[in-house]
Amino acid sequence: MYKKWSIGISIFVLTALVTGCVSTPTSTNVITETPFQYSTIVSSTQPSITLSASPETPFVTSTSPSANVTVFPNPSLYTWTPVVTGLSRPIGITNAGDGSGILYVIEKVGVIRMIQNGQLLPDPFLDISNLVKSSGGEQGLLGIAFHPNYSQNGFYYVDYTDLNGNTVIARFSKSLTTTSEIPSTVAASQVILLQIHQPYANHNGGQLVFGPDGYLYIGMGDGGSEGDPHAYGQSVQTLLAKILRIDVDHGNPYAIPVSNPYANGGGLSEIWAIGLRNPWRFSFDSRTGDLYIGDVGQDLWEEIDYLPASFNAVPANFGWSIREGLHPYKNTPNDMGTPLIDPVYEYGHDLGCAVVGGYVYRGTVLPDFNGVYLFGDNCSGRVWGLIGTGNGTFKGQVLFQTGLNISSLGVDENGALYLADLGGGIYQLQKK
Repeated sequence: MYKKWSIGISIFVLTALVTGCVSTPTSTNVITETPFQYSTIVSSTQPSITLSASPETPFVTSTSPSANVTVFPNPSLYTWTPVVTGLSRPIGITNAGDGSGILYVIEKVGVIRMIQNGQLLPDPFLDISNLVKSSGGEQGLLGIAFHPNYSQNGFYYVDYTDLNGNTVIARFSKSLTTTSEIPSTVAASQVILLQIHQPYANHNGGQLVFGPDGYLYIGMGDGGSEGDPHAYGQSVQTLLAKILRIDVDHGNPYAIPVSNPYANGGGLSEIWAIGLRNPWRFSFDSRTGDLYIGDVGQDLWEEIDYLPASFNAVPANFGWSIREGLHPYKNTPNDMGTPLIDPVYEYGHDLGCAVVGGYVYRGTVLPDFNGVYLFGDNCSGRVWGLIGTGNGTFKGQVLFQTGLNISSLGVDENGALYLADLGGGIYQLQKK
């Protein structure tokens, strides 16, 4: 998921990562690719694209009781406190937004665990380890997102590597009639939305997030190896090296938002943003709707990308493999003709080797962090903060040296911030 194979670095082996919608086909959307060709995606079915009556929902953001801070807090006043230990390679943290107070933790092997009131519950929320290939590189159960109406429909979505090494995006559901306090789920509820061929075992992406517009955003890496050998970064005929956006509330198994850049042709309709090497964790600011992406670098630079909620010049092109961070990559030409979006922050490999995207803090317990975007590095254990200075510019600072093998950050329903250590622990940012 993270680094090129020639130096043997991977997040998973460091310690052994205008209104309306366009309908999609009724059959599972299976994507296959032929190596070493530029246009490589072919659908297993050839749908007749039609418009649905589904209106698009504009970004709706919450309000915050306090203004963004303009200076970084004193990090010596804060600490990362262990919450639970003994997990098996945790690589993701999230919540369901259903008022349960449960923190969900993804284990790479194919299991989702639950933490409630600071205690690890004995029974897993989901166990699909029999469906997941997790032994190779950056493969495994990589992402989960709960439907915005999860408490009513019981739907949640996962990203995992199947036993053939390919990406599966699937919907699962819990029983709404269960009387137990902690809902249980079964693999029999699986509905596959997408299957995407992976040419290599690294750079699988894996992040799933529902945006403020109600659509599901899917992070896909460039398919692996090193240096983007198939030129997937700038191709719009592949779902790799992209952020995808689909409407899971319409169509069968999903629909395409009509404002997706290629909804009416010219590229694959699921594509929303291009030019990403391996977007390992991205998130929307829960107050503003702004998007922050941690995109893992190649040889020299790690980057944070940013899009304000007002951005509408899709597709957003973040530059890989024309550029690595702000720097030209092997003189690759810009044949797309679209402007490249500069990262708002980069750091060199003297400070780390694999960025882990984070969250803008919007909790109420640590007001000195309000509006600060916190993110980490898998290799060095450093945690940075970014503060917006206006007009899309940011200032950054290293805040913590945790000494941990950071694999992901996450928030609970109250906005408290957590990080996962690949060695098995979950830690919460707290005041000393």
